[in-house]
Amino acid sequence: MSDDLLSIADELYALGLGDFTPARDAKAKELKGTELAPRVKALRKPSLAAWVVNLLVRHETEQVEQVLTVGAALRAAQASMSGDELRALTRQRRQLTAAITTRARALAREHGQKVTEAVADQVEATLTASMVDEACAAAVRSGLLVAALSATGVGEVELDKAVAAPEALGYTAPAREAVAPAKPDLHVVRDPDQDDKARAAAKEALDSAEEALGEATEALEAAAAELAELEARSMQIQAEIDELKRKIAELEETADEVDDAIGDAEDVRDEARETVTEATRERDAAATRLDRLGG
Repeated sequence: MSDDLLSIADELYALGLGDFTPARDAKAKELKGTELAPRVKALRKPSLAAWVVNLLVRHETEQVEQVLTVGAALRAAQASMSGDELRALTRQRRQLTAAITTRARALAREHGQKVTEAVADQVEATLTASMVDEACAAAVRSGLLVAALSATGVGEVELDKAVAAPEALGYTAPAREAVAPAKPDLHVVRDPDQDDKARAAAKEALDSAEEALGEATEALEAAAAELAELEARSMQIQAEIDELKRKIAELEETADEVDDAIGDAEDVRDEARETVTEATRERDAAATRLDRLGG
């Protein structure tokens, strides 16, 4: 990436996220017919997380350099550290990256961009990567990120698609001064109808709010009525369940009684069977004696 292209890229990646594409296309059109035109046109729009990190690099340069310096020191010291020391340093690293990420979210809000928790996680992961991997540190320092980074410290990180171009890894984004808010123009001529327009707008807003309140109240009442109906139905079903449980308990008690009666009846049957068997033997013996007596 030539110095001219680096300069152009630096300006583009320092813009607001929504301004990047039209500014890039306009610059490429301005350079039409030169070697730079297609290379400028090929510059990719950064993801939101990458844009936030680029913003942080330019507007909180000292803090970012502190992160990168601490990361370099940690990488150099890891080989001689014990497990407990490494765990302690890891906690400190997380605290540092979390604090910088919080500042990054605030900075993005100041530039009109809301950052969700998911995007903040990507920002923090990128800062962590810059601490554990030297190449990632160079990518962050360039201010020309187009994608968030992730690194564990084991193995090389593929940066081809994470920066505007490979040559960006040797570039350091210059710090930018915060833009002061514009002062109000005290010489603006006041619109004589401004108060009437403001009242009309306020009245319209009030009417819309009252209409929305009415719709919300109706929805609340309908939901409350449905809830009351469902609660009543739930109570009825619970009563039916309780009644069925009572009947089941009665039937189970009756079943136990029948089981006991069955046991008693089986005992009586067995005794009667033994009596029948004994009586049969006695009858057969009597009949045999009678036959012997010729009777």
